[in-house]
Amino acid sequence: MNSLNYIVIGAIAVIVVLVGIFGFSGNNGYDKSKFLRIHIRANSNSDIDQRVKYAVKSEIVDFLTPLLAQATTKDLAIEIINNNIAGIEETANTVLEDNGFSYKSSASIKKENFPTRQYDDVVLESGVYDALIVNLGTGEGNNWWCVVYPPLCFVGGQDDGSNQIQYRSKILEIIKKFFD
Repeated sequence: MNSLNYIVIGAIAVIVVLVGIFGFSGNNGYDKSKFLRIHIRANSNSDIDQRVKYAVKSEIVDFLTPLLAQATTKDLAIEIINNNIAGIEETANTVLEDNGFSYKSSASIKKENFPTRQYDDVVLESGVYDALIVNLGTGEGNNWWCVVYPPLCFVGGQDDGSNQIQYRSKILEIIKKFFD
């Protein structure tokens, strides 16, 4: 087989994977029902509550990443998260306690309205999505949200204020590994 054949096979594989993950519907070709989002709400808009929100986000992402690595469907991702709600709350509560906060977190999966958001070349239209909701304390502060399944963006570290999003996609990592 020559290199052109490998390129054609690779391109077809990428298209099949993307169609399988995102399906076709709506204006941009992405079906809302195939996405599971995550929404972490700070206790308040104070600087300290906003900083701890990012610390909690980082730990929750670290907690969920290995659990969700084998999730092949949104339903399986929801099942995994539901089976680990106590661990998600414990992870968040440990960060809160380690940072001197007396309030606790609560986590659940529910339907929630999200604004339009762009993740690289994927635009998720505004609307109601299934989401993992994590409230810190009252959950009345500004929030952070992203996509848990498929894993479009799990970012690490503190927010530097630039609102730049870093992307990690298991599918993209597999494709890159295949061609390297």
